Amino acid sequence: MVDEPEGRAGRGPILLLLHGMGATGDVWLPWAPLLEQHWPGRWLAPDLAGHGWSAPLPSYSFDGFAERIAHGLAADDRVVVLGHSLGGVVGLALAARAAGTRVAAMVGLGIKAVWSPEELTRAAELAARPVAWFPSRTEAARRYLRVSGLSGLLPPDHPVVDAGLRQVDGRWRLAMDPGAFAVGEPDLAALLAATDVPVVLARGEHDPMVTDAQLKEFGVPVATLPGLGHNAHVEDPAAVLALLDAYR
Repeated sequence: MVDEPEGRAGRGPILLLLHGMGATGDVWLPWAPLLEQHWPGRWLAPDLAGHGWSAPLPSYSFDGFAERIAHGLAADDRVVVLGHSLGGVVGLALAARAAGTRVAAMVGLGIKAVWSPEELTRAAELAARPVAWFPSRTEAARRYLRVSGLSGLLPPDHPVVDAGLRQVDGRWRLAMDPGAFAVGEPDLAALLAATDVPVVLARGEHDPMVTDAQLKEFGVPVATLPGLGHNAHVEDPAAVLALLDAYR
């Protein structure tokens, strides 16, 4: 988990940054200088359950992911959530009225809105696979970058990759619990209906996982980031942070 120092608490809402499937909270580390300049309060970038240093869940659901995150927040914390992909769905679950978390606003980036039966079957197959072991860090790192969708955006030796790997007895594995793939398809309409805070759904212009038309079906504001892909928060942090300007 990445946690901005406590010294700036009280100057604004906490910014809660939630990563996507297969990544870790460290994916937000390159944002630190930008947040130091432009975010008025604390920021938190936790590992979702079964990712990085966060323990796995017995079974995975979006509510279960959100409950784990809520346990790391104080009852009086007021938060603005920026969630990428899986993290965006978890953010919506956290913002639901019944969740009891003081979410002031929610921005979901690159949330996959439509799933085919084949995609769901593939995800279930990945969840059922045993942990894969690799003889070298480089091989494990390359696998981590593929699973997290970061191939081509970060090199295998990038410090952000370290949090997604584990070494045991000379062998390497991903830190992620493969069972997290079994979380399934989100009911975005129900999640949006369960919250009454401002929500923006955003995507990179070239994100192959979701279209503008699909997002506009949900009746909330949609923002398209020109020239960016699925991992827009890695490609252009400043452009994504600008989506939060109204909520500082």
